[in-house]
Amino acid sequence: MVSSIISIKLVPLILLLSGIFILLSGCVFPGENTRPFVEIEYPTDDMVVFGITTIGGTATNPDGNESVMNVEIKINDGDWRSAQGTSQWWFNWSTYGVTNGSAVISVRVWDGVTYSAVEKITVRVDNPLDVSSGSHKWAIFVAAANFPPDNESKLGNGGLYLAENMTRYLIENGSYSTQNIYLLFDDGWIRDENGYGNPVAALQQRHHHYNITYGAAIKEEVISVLELVIRESNRYDDSEVFIWIFNHGYGDYSKKLTGGKILRSSDIFVWDDIIIDKELGYLLSSLKSKQVCIIIDACYSSGFADKTIYNLPTSFLLHSGIPQPGRVIITGASKFRLGYASTTLGPLFSLLWFEGIKTGEADGFKPSFLKTGRLPLFMVKDGKVSIEEAFYFARYELRVDRTLNEFGTMQPQINDQYPQKGLFGSMPGLMLSN
Repeated sequence: MVSSIISIKLVPLILLLSGIFILLSGCVFPGENTRPFVEIEYPTDDMVVFGITTIGGTATNPDGNESVMNVEIKINDGDWRSAQGTSQWWFNWSTYGVTNGSAVISVRVWDGVTYSAVEKITVRVDNPLDVSSGSHKWAIFVAAANFPPDNESKLGNGGLYLAENMTRYLIENGSYSTQNIYLLFDDGWIRDENGYGNPVAALQQRHHHYNITYGAAIKEEVISVLELVIRESNRYDDSEVFIWIFNHGYGDYSKKLTGGKILRSSDIFVWDDIIIDKELGYLLSSLKSKQVCIIIDACYSSGFADKTIYNLPTSFLLHSGIPQPGRVIITGASKFRLGYASTTLGPLFSLLWFEGIKTGEADGFKPSFLKTGRLPLFMVKDGKVSIEEAFYFARYELRVDRTLNEFGTMQPQINDQYPQKGLFGSMPGLMLSN
């Protein structure tokens, strides 16, 4: 009987102590913490990165996302650095100054108690190269090929690719510095389906070999870059300026003989507007350089060179003001004819012209009748190709290459006033390469 009474009296005490144990168990005897988890979503393993690269991903914690305290990133053997965000995190990594080659990106997350396992990927750093030659040379490339809403009249991304090939040639063979080259394309974005689709990347986000300046071919930016180059090049007596513009030319396609351009100026589209030949002449009026090449590759474009067709001049009332002593002005078509382009390779005339320069095939080519180009009677080559020789080579190819017969009506035009105006004043030829 006594033992039963004692047992009954101990029940409340046991229950009390059990409650206290339960309340304090989380503090006195902590439960096991579940490790958080981190994932890198961008970049992906073995991806090529350059410039400012945004590393991003997600972090989770089985105990609750609110307990993700910090995400940390380490590049190679560097220090751990905090990223922005938690469950959705990102970190802007500048690869400039990082040696090209493999780099290991390590990421971990801290939940206040435990670090996650370290997630790692390996990327390949391939920063565009800066090249400084010390020469006083500038180049501007403008191509606005994909602005129309209908696909039929779009010109694709070929003009961009050709422009990039030409910039590479100028850097590697013409002593042009990367900081003096500007490439303006469309609205600053490249589109999928070779220009026919949707914007997929800003030009700066694409991998490119050299660190040239990219931008949009909107009229305001074109004018701004022209003014910048004029201002900078005017500081030097030995400056050289190369300008290449490609897009649709404005004309009346229903008038097959003249394009409606007999009493009209030549015009070329940029992304959001039109530039008229006289307007470009006004913009270039303050350019002092005496070594200038300007190529306008578009339909009905030779008004930019003060030419009509068959190398005949325009009326003095329609002069653009672009041709000046020290300048070579070239157009991809006459004022009355269509130009042609490949959506993947670029405009036909510029392709032939550039081929003549980079391969050396144009070495020795002469003007011939009406500047149509011919092989010299005696192949005297000096190992260099002038801008003019490349023009005569391209004209010759359009005339004699049977595969190009359907494009022979383009009739590219030239107004050569380098180094001076006149038949004998323009004999030496302007060189782009060393």
